[in-house]
Amino acid sequence: MSSNIIILLSLAIAVIGVGGFIAVLFMLFSEKAVEAGTILARRNLERSEFEGKDLFLTANPETLLWANLAGLIVLSTAAQIFIGSAVITLGVAGATLLVPGFFWSRARKRRFKMIEAQLPDAFMMLGSSLQSGASILVALQTVAEQSPVPFSQEIRLVVRKTQVGISIDDALLQMEQRAPIDSLIMASSAVRISREVGGNLVETIFGIADTLRRKFTMEGKIESLTAQGKAQGKFMAALPILVGFGLWLMDPVSMNKLVDTGLGNVVLGVIIVMQVLGFIGINKVTNIDS
Repeated sequence: MSSNIIILLSLAIAVIGVGGFIAVLFMLFSEKAVEAGTILARRNLERSEFEGKDLFLTANPETLLWANLAGLIVLSTAAQIFIGSAVITLGVAGATLLVPGFFWSRARKRRFKMIEAQLPDAFMMLGSSLQSGASILVALQTVAEQSPVPFSQEIRLVVRKTQVGISIDDALLQMEQRAPIDSLIMASSAVRISREVGGNLVETIFGIADTLRRKFTMEGKIESLTAQGKAQGKFMAALPILVGFGLWLMDPVSMNKLVDTGLGNVVLGVIIVMQVLGFIGINKVTNIDS
């Protein structure tokens, strides 16, 4: 009886000691933790605002940040309550944190791809305007008015900057920084160099348009040839998830061991890591730099 009391007192003292130690650490490092969290939040806000301006989006970055945090809390709590696996909860939390970056990256790639597809027609229009006797600024304004979005937004911004005193060369350089597309940089650099050293600017622009059109055609052929490999990679990445869900429906007792036991959590974590690495590897193989 006395030994049990001693054990309980020892456990109570240990718990109090650990709690006190954690409290002291929290008091010592709380300011640094708050400062680190503030810096991280500020960086995320600045990144969201910067990338939003690049994409001509008017969404409030603070709203997006709080929505991301709310989604993190809600989805992680739901995963822990309904599944009860620490591995899955951490996976859901990590995936939720990566959603904004994935959104910005996908939106930028889609926008850049649309701009690249619009470049040949835009430069043909620019060359035709110059050939008819218009100045470079008037030709750019014509392209901004008649080109579709999103390239018209970039050219319209170039025209507005020239109207407030910025040179055309500097405005084109800023456009290259906003949209770092190889084809756009090549075409813009050719126009700037041709204006600087002299020569037939109309012929240069028509040559750029023809080169871009051929490049876009070749990239389309490459994408069509690699489309099957990309589709197979997505299918192979989704197949284990579908098979696992089907096995869970047929034999939930056996499949729950992946969630309820420590060894199962380790195996589940290894499976997730290998799936992600395999998907990245397949994308690297099928993504040909043209």
